[in-house]
Parts: sequence; C-alpha cells; structure tokens
Amino acid sequence: MRDAAVRVRGGMLGGAGVVALLWAAQVRPSARLDALFATAAHLTGLLAGYGVLVLLFLMARVPAVEHGVGADRLARWHALGGRYVLLLCFGHGLLALLGYAVHQDADVVSAVRDLLGYPAVAAAAAGTGLLAAVGVSSARAVRRRVSHETWRGVHLLVYLAAALAFGHQLAGPDLAVAAWFWALAHATVAVLLVWYRAVVPVRQALRHALRVGEVRAEGPGVVSVVMYGTHLAELRAEPGQFLRWRFLQRRLWHTALPFSLSAPAGVGTLRITVKALGGHSRRIRRLRPGTRVIATGPFGALTAARRTRPKVLLIAGGVGITPMRALFETLPGGPGDLTLLYRAGAEEQLVLRGELEAIAAERQAGLHYLLGPSGAAYDPLAPQALAALVPDLVEHDVYLCGPPGMAEATRSALLRAGVPAGRVHSECFSF
Repeated sequence: MRDAAVRVRGGMLGGAGVVALLWAAQVRPSARLDALFATAAHLTGLLAGYGVLVLLFLMARVPAVEHGVGADRLARWHALGGRYVLLLCFGHGLLALLGYAVHQDADVVSAVRDLLGYPAVAAAAAGTGLLAAVGVSSARAVRRRVSHETWRGVHLLVYLAAALAFGHQLAGPDLAVAAWFWALAHATVAVLLVWYRAVVPVRQALRHALRVGEVRAEGPGVVSVVMYGTHLAELRAEPGQFLRWRFLQRRLWHTALPFSLSAPAGVGTLRITVKALGGHSRRIRRLRPGTRVIATGPFGALTAARRTRPKVLLIAGGVGITPMRALFETLPGGPGDLTLLYRAGAEEQLVLRGELEAIAAERQAGLHYLLGPSGAAYDPLAPQALAALVPDLVEHDVYLCGPPGMAEATRSALLRAGVPAGRVHSECFSF
C-alpha cells in the first residue's frame, strides 16, 4: 500500500508539474504590473483547474486505486486537496481582477462588473461559488451540524462547478496550444466517473440480483442485514473490505452507504451489521425482505494482504467490530496467533458477542472486552495496558478499526509501545 500511495501521489504531483511547464512554455516575460498579475492569474487558474480534476479522480472509485491506496486515505487527500483548490481559485480570481483593473485603469467595482459581463468568466465565478459552498459544508464545525445526506447532496455541486469552469479554462490564452491536452484530461476523468460510479453499479446490480433476505437485531440500535444474490463469488469481496450499498426502498434509494462485511461472503449471501448513527442507517432497521439492493465494490485495503507477521492483533472500537469480526474468523493462524481487543462503553454495547466467543473458542484465539467510558481515568488502550494484555506486542501486525478519535489515539499508543508504523494497518470509515 505504501508503494501504491507513493505512485499515486507522485502521479498527481507530476501532473501539476506538466501543467506548470505548459504555462511556462507560453509565458511572455514582461515587467508591467498588469502583465505580472495576469501571468500569476493564469498559473493559479491552470493549477486550480487541474486540482479539480484530481479531486474528481480521487473519488471516481477506480478499483485499482481504491484497493492500492485505501478509501480512507483517498478521502483524506480529497479533503486536503479541496482546501488548496479553493485557495487557488480565490487567488486566481483576485489576481485576474487586479490585472484587469490595472490594465484598464479602472476601480475594482467597475472591473468586477466588466469581467462578469463575459459569459465564460461569469460561469467560472459561479463555479467558484459552488466550490466555496462545498468547502463550507465540509468544514468541521459545519459538518458536525448537517446530516450525511445533506452533505453528500451539497458535494454533488462539484460536478456542476467543474462543468461551469471548463469553458473558461479553454478560453484562456495559455491553453490555446494545449487545449487538446486539457480536453483529453477532462474527458478521461469524466469517463472514469461515469463508468465506475454509474455503469459498473448498474451492471453489478443486473448480474448479482441482490435482495434483502433478513434483518435481525444484534443489540440496541444495531441490526444485521443478510442479502441473497447470484454469482457473488465474482465480486471477490474479502474480509475487511466494504461495499457501497444502495437499498431500493423509499427514502433510501438515492444514497449509497458504505458498510463493511461483518462476515465472510457465503455461497450466495452477504451480510453487513449497521448501527443507527444517522437518518439513513436508522431506516435500514425497517428494510423489508425482498428489497432490491445495488452493491458497488468491494473497496478498502484492510485485508489479509497487508499482513507481514505470523501473529496478529485486531483492535476494534464500536461498530468497527464488523470488519474485525470477519478477519477474526478468516485470517490464517494457529492457536495463540490471533488476539482481538474489543473496546466498548458498556457490556450491552458489545455487538456479535456470541459469534466472537464461538470463533475464539474454535480457533483458540485471544478475546478481550475493554469496557468503560472513553473519558475514564484508566485507558485500556494506553501503551502500558496494551503491553500487559499482549506481552509480545511488538511482534504483532495490528489491524485497527474504530471511530476516528479512538483510532488515532490507539495508533499513537501502539507506536509509543514500540510497534513499527508499517505494522499498524487501519482504515477510518468516517468519510
């Protein structure tokens, strides 16, 4: 995964370098103030347009990229890249405005009015406004106050913003020679988006004919959904991975929700276990048997392929137990090679407890419940506590899944306890 991440990151940076070279090859040196503003505006505009393409590519759900890099890392890159793109867009607009005002010897208000008179510029300004709306909705303070469904709806405005800005980018003088390159890059990303986010899900739906078979309660606010279908082996869904599920039922059909498999894929069956955290996840409890399901994926890289050591420690927090339960059953290992630590606030919050204890007994694996509120004085996931529970901790590979705060604190504790960073494997599903 580290190699794949380096290659993808290198490709993105290399693309930015190509864009900068295209700009440099067409620059006409000048010491005039308006020309300096215009030249800087052209560079920031090109980089902003390229940045939007990168953001769309990262979320195109290309299997090779998702499996190699990891969906959570791609989401983090997407979020970080969005901030830079917004800065570039605002920088481009400000520099272009100043350059035009100096060139026309006009005040800023008149320059704004004149520039917005050009249709391509007005479209680009509207696109920038839409990107700003997406950025505001993704800010941490706002994100906590809006539903996941609202956030996703606002995020779809990125496509419209990219379309509005495209014509303006082709009209720029720097792209007169390289318009074909720019159009090809946009066409490539558009094809990937349409193929993997529209065509592939429909094709998989027709091929696998998934339907809800059973919805059963697992605990307070937690249900398991068992689905039946055909040719499911072709999905090649591995324990630890997740799919994006679209349940074709009223008030659920329009959103694809990411849930991990909570058990290995069976012959013609798939199972997920869901905790009611939002409006859509709460509605899953009311799914009717026979409801059609569109499943896209699998995605994620928290699989057996990341293992490097004979001994494995699995650490789960909350609903993060779902991928850990599947790995607990399937990871190869003899007696004593596998240990699962399950962090929960109280005993009644433990999910799939009977299954976990049956797996531990059958495989002679370690199973420990770490109970108590997260703010308690004693932290069962502190370095000393982890070393006491798992004496040869530094000889283990560690798979980690839980809420973002718990996962980050546990990762830090593992590193302080001496576990090499390359042996701590985690994915965060808050994206």
